[in-house]
Amino acid sequence: MIPQRYEHAVFALVLSGLMSFIVSGISTLLALGVTPELLGRWIGSWLPSWAVAFPAVLIVAPVARRIVGALVRRDTAESGARH
Repeated sequence: MIPQRYEHAVFALVLSGLMSFIVSGISTLLALGVTPELLGRWIGSWLPSWAVAFPAVLIVAPVARRIVGALVRRDTAESGARH
């Protein structure tokens, strides 16, 4: 098991991997259509996309959390129970 102190980085790795996999798959499918080379092209575009997505998630996630924090109202009873 991975130590809990790495949870943020592992979450970013998994999230960026899944999201880049889905987005690159859709983009590749739309660009090529269903062809025999689809899977190979998809994987070929996914891996470099993931290499960009992972550090991007590490940088963008704190900004997204601040934006969400500004948009979401905290109920006083709920915030006391959660923190």
